[in-house]
Amino acid sequence: MMAPAFLFAKTATARHLRSTLLDILKFLAVIAALTWFLIHSGDRLGYNWQWYQVPKYIFSFENSRLIAGPLLKGLLVTLQITVISLGLSFVMGLVTALLRLSHSVLGKALARAYLELIRNTPLLVQLFFIYFVIAPILDISRFASAILALSLFEGAYASEMLRAGIVSIHAGQWEAAYSLGLSSFDTYRCIILPQALRRVLPPLTSQAISLIKDSALVSTIAVYDLTMQGSVIVSETFLTFEIWFTVAVIYLLITVSLSFVVSIMESRFKVFS
Repeated sequence: MMAPAFLFAKTATARHLRSTLLDILKFLAVIAALTWFLIHSGDRLGYNWQWYQVPKYIFSFENSRLIAGPLLKGLLVTLQITVISLGLSFVMGLVTALLRLSHSVLGKALARAYLELIRNTPLLVQLFFIYFVIAPILDISRFASAILALSLFEGAYASEMLRAGIVSIHAGQWEAAYSLGLSSFDTYRCIILPQALRRVLPPLTSQAISLIKDSALVSTIAVYDLTMQGSVIVSETFLTFEIWFTVAVIYLLITVSLSFVVSIMESRFKVFS
């Protein structure tokens, strides 16, 4: 019985992979059409495209060594901020969700206050407040300020997704766990959270993609991420369209790659669930 099930899972995964690759090819075709349209429009407007200058701002070779350009360096900073903020936002979201589901009145009040404060104020305002008010008091760098602001902002939305996933688990799961003598901690760790995470993976993925795009705001406090490096290059070279199109494509490649990976994970979850 195991062999047919394994073959079915393998076939379903391959089918889903082909479908995803086809979607990516269609997407790339649309991007190619838009690129042609922009170049054609630029020619009609008399804009002097200088795409040949763009590669050196991404990387170059010197003495057979790969030298990272400013855009690649900014991309690495963006990825650092995204990965760290993503981990912290998940922890904050999980803690907040558990506090809201707890029987502690103080815990519920703190979680609710955090959610209302973060979700009802703009991220840019929160970023400025943390950098100009909190950072001098705690003596933290602009890099840490950016991570803290993004983690708090994304954690508030992640908490509601996690809470919804936990609440969606059938009550019989709790009853079965308690009948086996499991504590609340073990019930969450072994039974509830693994099932809840499967259900909330798609919205969490969307939130992760949103985090990647929101990280561009850290350039406003002089963190030299991808957006800030692009802005500096544009101010020095006046390659406005070329640089910003390149920056947009880099962000697009990151988010599409993340969506592709998570799509494969979802297909595997559906097959083996």
